[in-house]
Amino acid sequence: MTNPGLLLKRATPFAIAIGIWFAPVPAGLTVPAWHLFAVFVAAIASVLLGAFPLLTAAMIAAGTVVLTGTITPAQGFSGFANSSVLLVVTAFIIAQAVVKSGLGRRISLFMVSRFGGSSLGLAYSIVLTDAAIAPAFPSNTARGGVLFPIVLAVSKGAGSEPDSPEGRRLGGYLMFCTMASLAVSSALWMTATSANPIGVQIVRQSGLQIGFGSWLLAACVPALITIGLLPLFVAWLFPPGVGATPEAPVAARAEIAGMGPLSRNEWITAITFVVMVAGWVFADMLKLNVTSIAFMGFGVLLLADVLTMDDIAKQGDTLATFLWLAILFALSGQLNELGFMGYVGERLASHLGGMSWLTLYVTLVALYVGIHYMFVSQSSQVLALLGVFLDVGIRGGVPAPLMAFGLLFASSYFSVITPQGGSQNIIFAASGYLTQRELYKLGFFATLAFMAVFLLIGTPWVLLVTS
Repeated sequence: MTNPGLLLKRATPFAIAIGIWFAPVPAGLTVPAWHLFAVFVAAIASVLLGAFPLLTAAMIAAGTVVLTGTITPAQGFSGFANSSVLLVVTAFIIAQAVVKSGLGRRISLFMVSRFGGSSLGLAYSIVLTDAAIAPAFPSNTARGGVLFPIVLAVSKGAGSEPDSPEGRRLGGYLMFCTMASLAVSSALWMTATSANPIGVQIVRQSGLQIGFGSWLLAACVPALITIGLLPLFVAWLFPPGVGATPEAPVAARAEIAGMGPLSRNEWITAITFVVMVAGWVFADMLKLNVTSIAFMGFGVLLLADVLTMDDIAKQGDTLATFLWLAILFALSGQLNELGFMGYVGERLASHLGGMSWLTLYVTLVALYVGIHYMFVSQSSQVLALLGVFLDVGIRGGVPAPLMAFGLLFASSYFSVITPQGGSQNIIFAASGYLTQRELYKLGFFATLAFMAVFLLIGTPWVLLVTS
């Protein structure tokens, strides 16, 4: 028998779309813009409510807006040719080489073997490993998949079990440090999460060009300071209860010894990724296309049989990501083209009028971060709101590069605000080391601390490097 609750949940997005579609079109908007908004907001709502997967919502939305003539097929499917979308999907696939070759596990074990002699050292080994491998992983979920087994093994090896009231504290400390690290490392590197290239493309519609190098320059000071303080801050919020962990380095060295020397595939993967990251860093200077660099790296890994067609065939999630990302990106772009984003921005600006540009900037970033309590997807919020908030800030006198970077960085570090704030959180939240109450409390204070660093230190730094 069908669950009535599920039926109601699935009917709600359709009711939202129909209600908005047939409501009077507000003055200042065209009928296509209003109808596209009705479908777009219903698609996002269906994901927030858990009514449909993002892929299902995106397919229904695309079919609706094209078949009703709201936008043309060329407009509706333009995202499939977008270079940022192709970069995300290609990088998703080639990131599997790090996992498959064993290079990711070897790097993680090496860090633990060098710095894992205390709970604080363990936390720093994990956080620094995440920051080091992040540019090669366009998915914080994928990085979490590499790091979680290491964190779990280290926690249990030190005697920390989730069902022990006091013994769980080391595991809980390391689990949350890793969750929070994934959020901050994603702000450090443009290629560390799929939401970043999406945001860059949206920002580009406002005339701002942000490349891998310019992103890293703007992010390095606030992000590295945040990464450096993170283990200490979390230890203050949630004391691990364990000081020395002499077993961890020994266990890690034993694991590395058991792995033997670097394999052929690890060497090829390591060299390929180093060259790719170097290409991304100097792409602007050398006038190289970052997507083409990813394609070349992908081709090398295929040529060397590090990745095979069987590996690609198993990437069903990657195809799903490509489909929904291309569709929602195109629809979001059309909302902007049809004037809807500007319309919303004017309304929002009218309520925030009279502020100095600095007060407006801080207010917009704080609102943007707080709104993430209602989202379960970083990409969904970026697609729905980043362009609107950016437009309001620029209209209110905030320097465009500062407003853009402020929102782009927030789109990464706000992911830890709730256990469901990013898909990468789920595996750590489900470990049992932390209660839901603890996760929400830690998430709130960590996000508040991240925002403080990026506003107080990041603001003058971004103004300096973009002036």
